[in-house]
Amino acid sequence: MRASDIRKGQAVIIDGNLYVITEADHNTPGNLRAKVQFKMRDVRKGTIQNKRVGATDDIETANLDRRTVEYLYEDGTGYVFMDNETYEQSTIPADVIGNDIKFLKPNEQITASFLEGELVTYELPNNVELEVKECPPGIKGATVTNQTKDATMETGLVVKVPPFIEAGQLIRVSCSDGSYIERVNK
Repeated sequence: MRASDIRKGQAVIIDGNLYVITEADHNTPGNLRAKVQFKMRDVRKGTIQNKRVGATDDIETANLDRRTVEYLYEDGTGYVFMDNETYEQSTIPADVIGNDIKFLKPNEQITASFLEGELVTYELPNNVELEVKECPPGIKGATVTNQTKDATMETGLVVKVPPFIEAGQLIRVSCSDGSYIERVNK
């Protein structure tokens, strides 16, 4: 596949190693040859690497099997997910999933990609519903339109919310940037 056609989340084989693309940036500087800058995670080692290739270079891709998995719990080495088809459990190391875990509650379902039965990458949903656990009270009579306050969600995620949000309420949060979308009625 041409390097310019590769997108985030795809698995590629470079120098005999399997990588998952976490960012792909296509760049054409002036009248020079187009380049693609990849940020990719080594599936076996878990390390992040940058690689720049020509936009027309051919890169070998790996076919991944996409399935729904359910987040179960955290153990000492990472986060355990169960494949909803085979009921097999896989652990994603804590340093690989990073802060993304703050968007997931136990029993939350996400899409994961497998290669030869091994979970290699995952996709968060566009947004999630989380309960506000801690939130300072709103200021009476505050009418400034862009006023926000920090609220701590049930997963530990801190979100900037409007002043009318209170502890115990359910809100919808964007997984792409961690921003408040709307209040959800229970």
